[in-house]
This record gives sequence, C-alpha cells and structure tokens, in this order.
Amino acid sequence: LISAFIVFLPSLQIRQSAAVMLRMRVKKHWKKISLDHRERSKYFEYILFILGTLSQSLKYPCLFQVGLLLLSKVVESNPEPFKPHYRQLLQLFGTVLQDLDNPTAMYYCILTLTAMTAYTGTEEMNLMRALIPRLIIALKHLIKADQGQASDAMEVFDELMESEVSIIVPHIAEIVHFCLEVRTELLLIIFLVSDVFCALCLLQTVLKQKLLNPILQTVFPVLSAAPPPGEEDPEDEENGDEGDTDNESPKHFAAQVIDTMALHMPPEKLFQQLMPLTQVCLASENPYERKAGLMCMAVLAEGCADHIRTKLLSSMLQTVCQSLSDNNQVVRSAGLFALGQFSEHLQPEVSKYCAELMPLLLGYMSALNQAKIGHITKAFYALENFMENLGSEIEPYLPTLMETMLSALSNAENLKLKELAVSAIGAIANAAKEKLVPYFPPVIESLKGFLTDTRDEMRALQTQALDTLSVLARTIGKDVFSPLAAECVQLGLNLTNAIDDPDLRRCTYSLFSAVSTVSPDCLSPHLTAITTIMLLSLKSTEGVTVSLTDTSGLSKKNNTIKLPSIRPSAMQKLLGVVLPSFLEAVRGERERQVVMGVLEAMNAVLKACQGEALQSPGRLQEISQAIRDTVCQDGGGDEADDDEQQAEYDAMLQEFAGEGIPLLASAVPADTFQPHLNELLPLIMNKAKSSCTVADRSFSVGTLGEILQSLVSVSGGRACAGKLSNRLLPVLVAGVRDSDSEVRNNSVFGLGALAQAAGPLVAQDYPMMLSLFSNLLSKEQDRRVIDNLCAALCRMIMSHMEGVPLEQVLSAFSCMGFYAGPMPNTRCL
Repeated sequence: LISAFIVFLPSLQIRQSAAVMLRMRVKKHWKKISLDHRERSKYFEYILFILGTLSQSLKYPCLFQVGLLLLSKVVESNPEPFKPHYRQLLQLFGTVLQDLDNPTAMYYCILTLTAMTAYTGTEEMNLMRALIPRLIIALKHLIKADQGQASDAMEVFDELMESEVSIIVPHIAEIVHFCLEVRTELLLIIFLVSDVFCALCLLQTVLKQKLLNPILQTVFPVLSAAPPPGEEDPEDEENGDEGDTDNESPKHFAAQVIDTMALHMPPEKLFQQLMPLTQVCLASENPYERKAGLMCMAVLAEGCADHIRTKLLSSMLQTVCQSLSDNNQVVRSAGLFALGQFSEHLQPEVSKYCAELMPLLLGYMSALNQAKIGHITKAFYALENFMENLGSEIEPYLPTLMETMLSALSNAENLKLKELAVSAIGAIANAAKEKLVPYFPPVIESLKGFLTDTRDEMRALQTQALDTLSVLARTIGKDVFSPLAAECVQLGLNLTNAIDDPDLRRCTYSLFSAVSTVSPDCLSPHLTAITTIMLLSLKSTEGVTVSLTDTSGLSKKNNTIKLPSIRPSAMQKLLGVVLPSFLEAVRGERERQVVMGVLEAMNAVLKACQGEALQSPGRLQEISQAIRDTVCQDGGGDEADDDEQQAEYDAMLQEFAGEGIPLLASAVPADTFQPHLNELLPLIMNKAKSSCTVADRSFSVGTLGEILQSLVSVSGGRACAGKLSNRLLPVLVAGVRDSDSEVRNNSVFGLGALAQAAGPLVAQDYPMMLSLFSNLLSKEQDRRVIDNLCAALCRMIMSHMEGVPLEQVLSAFSCMGFYAGPMPNTRCL
C-alpha cells in the first residue's frame, strides 16, 4: 500500500512522506522479513522498477531523490542478496551521475555504489570501471553543492581500493589530478588503505604515470603548514600527551603518505624527488618547515632503512643532531622523534655514533622538570631506542643515566614523567644487564611503592613498573633477583585479584614468565591460582576485536614455538590443521606484516618438527610453491627495471620466505627436495646481481650458504651439492669480491659450506678458492669476514684435507689470530 502511495498519489508531500515511511519500516523490520522474501528481493525489485520509471521522467525530481535515498538504505542494510540486480543498478547509476544539476540524487547514488562495491563480481567490473570518470565529475559538482555530502561520498574510493583495486588502477592518474585540483584531504588518505598490496599496486602506478612529484608538491605544504594563530599542533601542545591526542589531522596523514611511499617504493626513485623538497624545508627560516623536513626524514627510516644505512646515515644524523640545539622547541621535538625512529630502525649502524648522540640526549635528561611532558616523551623515546642496542657501551653513561632516573622516581610530581623514567630503566637494564646491580636496591624500592599503590591514577605507572620488573628479572642476574622472586609472584597475584585491568594482567603474566626463568620453584605453590586466571583470560573476549586491516600492534616478540612431547598420530593431526592454515594465509592474505608473521611461524614449525611436518603427501610441494610465489613476486614495475624497482619492504617479505628453503632442505633427503630446489634456486640467485640492493645480495648469498649447510646432514646431500657447485660457485665467488662487508661475509660462509657439503667433488676448485681467500685476507678489515674465512678453511680441511696445503694455511691462521671459537674451528683442531 505504501509503495502504491509513492507511485500513484498526486500529492508530492504525501508521496515523500510515504517514501520516508517505507524506508524507515524496511530498515527497522528487514530482519523480520522472511528469508524467502529477502532472497528474492521482491521489495527491492519494486523499488528498482519505480526508479527506472521515474528516471525516464523529469516531472518528479524530488520523488526520484527520495527513491534513491530509499534504495541506498536498503542496499546498505544487506547488499549481497541484490547481486542479481547489480548490472541494472550500474546502468541506472551511469544515467544518474550525468545529471549534474541534481547533486542530491548523485549523492545517494554514490552511497549505494559504495555499499555494493565489496560484493561486485567480475561480470560487473567493466561497468564499474566505466563509471569512474563520471564519478569524478559528479564529485566535483557535489563539492560545490554540499561539502559534507561530498566528504561522505568520497569514501567510495576507500571502498574501491579495499575491495576492487583493479577498477581504480586504470584511472589513478585522473583520481590523483582530481585530488590535486580540489585540494581535498582525500589525497592524504588514498595511500593509507589497510590493504598494503593495494597500496603497492597504486604506488607503482604513481611511478609509471609520473605522479610522484605532483603528490609530493601537495603533501609538503600540508606537512609544513603552521597551525592557526594562537594554536599549536596537537603533538606540540603544552602538557600534551601523545597517547591522548587525536592524530587524525591533515599533517598526520601527510606524514603517513610519505611513510607508505617509503615502505612500498624503491628508495632511489623516492629519494630522487623527495630529498630536494626536504632540504628546502630544513634550510627554511620557518620552524614549521624545518619540523616538516625532520618529520619527513623520520618516517623514511623504516621503509628505506637499508638505503639510509648504506648511503645517507652520517649526513642525516648530522642534520638531526643539529636540530636538537635549534632555538625552537617545535623543531627540537621533531628532531627527537627522528632520532628515536633512527635508533629503532637503523641498528646496528646508528649505535656507532654513540659518542656524539649520548651527550645530547643526556643534556635533555638534565632538565626533565622544566620541559613540556610531550617534548620529554619524545626525548625518552629517542633515549630508550638508542640505549637498548648499546650493550656494554652504555657503561660510561650509566652513573649519569641512573642518577637522572632515580631522581625522577623520587622527586617528580608528574606521574607521566615517573612512568617514562621507569620505562627507561627497563631499556637501561636490557643494555647494562649485571652492570646495573649497584642501582638495583633503590630501583626495587621505588617499584614496590608504585605497585602497592592501588589508586586509579596510578594504573599506567603500575603497568609500566611490572614491565620493568620483568626486564630486571631476566637481565640483572639470578643471584641478585632470586631472593625477590617469591615476593614478586605474590605481588602479581595480589594485583590481579584486586584490579580488573587487562593491561595489568598482561604485564603480570610477563612477570610470572620472567620469574620462572630465575626461580621456578617459587611458582609451584601458586600454579593453580596462576593457571586459573590465565585460562579465564584465554576464554575472555574482553578487548578482542575482529579486524582485517589493523596490524599496527602485530609483534614479533616471543614468537618461539615450543611443541610438547605428543604422540606421532596426534602430531600429524595437529600439523594437518596448522600448516594448511599457514599456507592459506600466505597465499590469500594481502597484509604484508601478517604474511611475515605467518611465514615466521611456519618456519618455526618446520625447524621444530623437521621431516614430521612434511609427511603428508603433497605438503613439500605446497610449501615450496608458497615460498616460490612469495620470493618471485614484484611490485609490477617494468621488467627492465625490476632489479632497481624493488621496495625494501618487499625484500623483508621475501627474506622471511627464503628462510624456509634451508629448513626444507634439512628436513628431507636431498633427492626428494632437489626438484623443488631447482625451481627455487634461480629466484634466489637472481638477487645476487650487482645491480640489486645490498640487502638483496646479502640475502641471496646468505640463503645459498644456509642451503648448502643443510645438505651436509641429509641423505644424498653430498651428491646434490656436487651437482649444484657449477651453478653456485660463480655467484659465491662474485660475492666474496663485493664492496659490502655483509655480502662478503655471507659469501665466504657459503663457499665454506659448499666445500663441506660437496667434499672431494669440488676438489678441482680448491686452488681457485684458496687463491681467492688469500687475496681477500691481504686487504680485509672486517673481523667477521676474517672469522668466517677461518671457518671456511677449516671446513675445506675437514672435507678434503689432501686439497689444502696445511703448512701455508696454518701459517695464515697464525697471522689471522686464529681461535677455536666457531664450531668448524673447534672440530678442525
């Protein structure tokens, strides 16, 4: 009856009211409609008939708008049952999007298109693709009519990139130019889709169509813009706490665009156009432009780590150090953030600058109570990341550091400052280990005070105190911590019983784990209580959200898999569930970080289970194929430029996959694995070319060496290594002559592994290898390479003593300062 009112009553007001009523009733009662009616979409077909009829007439534009509103709500509520009508809808939308004088109709049309996108099939692809130019034109007109509606409508691009990026790619140039023309924030979010493969595909298209420079020219003014008069950027506000700040700002998005580009673009291509803009900002008199230059360098650190480490680290660090003495605190804060990023992502090379950086950071620590807490937070971030990797080199700075931290724990009024100091003590402990013993008593007294104060405002500080206590348990030494072990267990139980907080429970479990490594007997009386609360946590859904996109919290820590002793039949059943799940994720998951985590877990299973993991028919083939598909994928660049157009993030993913090859080689007889190895080797060897990055070359020769070492211990390994020698020797020899010490180191290891695996089968190559090593020894400065050279010679002696002139080699050992540390050296002696 309501539908009849919409079509046939002459009163416009009544027809509109009837349409609104129908929309509300459909939305409210949709789930009450019988499944049969929903599947057949009778109501939808009637609405579509109405719209089709009205679209042919200009008499009822308002009624047509209400019909489209109703359509958008119905499709949004449950898009999938309407798939049979998608072609009709897309044809209708093609007409609606050309009616530029009716922005409301275009708006509801785009909302419906957004809801449909995730369910679009291959049969609708061409129609969808043809709509993109009309969609862009419609959005331009919609922006002029209603910016609020235009902002909502632009989500259609997000949905297209999430679900059907192939529709977008042919039109990426039009979309980018549209964004540049209207100067909306869409450009700043277009590369932030969670699906990293989609982002990669778009970014490669950006390179091909020469859109990188126009995008950067738009991003940099946003990144370097000064806030309105009288205001500050959120991260620079007085007493601002980064954890409480909503960073969904244009400036935040601008930095993330560069971060995403760094992760997925070849560094050489990106730096060529990015660094001139960055240098202009750094030389500017405007502090916010200098801040922008530093923020740009900071977000490059993760994605372009190898490029920076090998070519730009010294100059970039010098710039950052200069910024720490800038007369503007906004610039100094950005410098501290950049230094924290460098310390996190550019290890171990950045630690070599300890003498220059530590005095600067300690200078900041001397004025903790006078600075803004947001600024001090960045200083602690930089200090912690830098200290954790110093090891014994932290010793000269330990008195000053601990005096500063203990003073903050005792005298600071700001709880956030105390929390930062407690966290820093954990970082110091990771580096100093037993050298922290003299400071242990006052640290423990402070931590006890925080942990027994159950006020709500102390919660964050308590959580951090538990984390640091766990670090101390693992690093300070068993003799020092054992007397406190029982008290710590009781303290953790008291906290979990008294306070219902998931973060606190997480840290308590970490503390129990740490205590178990120091004094396991202390846990015995409390095992029932501990396992009870842990089981309750495992069953709880508190804080658990299903997300296909957010992997920002994905951690690679504590990923070790320890399989208990179980029956072989049960083991096979378990592997039959786990490994297919891993393989499905590797094949189908689009988020790179997730794939890396899955590959790491699968490698751990292969390492723990060896041949047990490969007993199922076809499993060796499936795993080999998954590795092959991962190693050989590229970012879609031109074939001639593939070697130079690989992003470092791709190399990381391929390295995780490549680690599985030696594990497979060590798990089955060589004859069984050789057909799969023959398919994998060209992919690995291809990355040893001189035109490839240092990371690729190091990965290639390192993986070859690990494969050869795996063949030493398996049946048929010697014959297999002998067959491979002619193919692998040229690659490894070229690696020994490489300009990078890491590549030389891995190549020397590989030659030693080849000699050990093949034995007399490569005797004819011994003179060439010995001559190569002799030449290398005369000029090599890197101690790691020399140590591996010793080990390689020992492997040659053990495998085929007759081929080695022992007197000359022993004389060389003496010159090299030979020692019996590495296993091959010990066995050789």
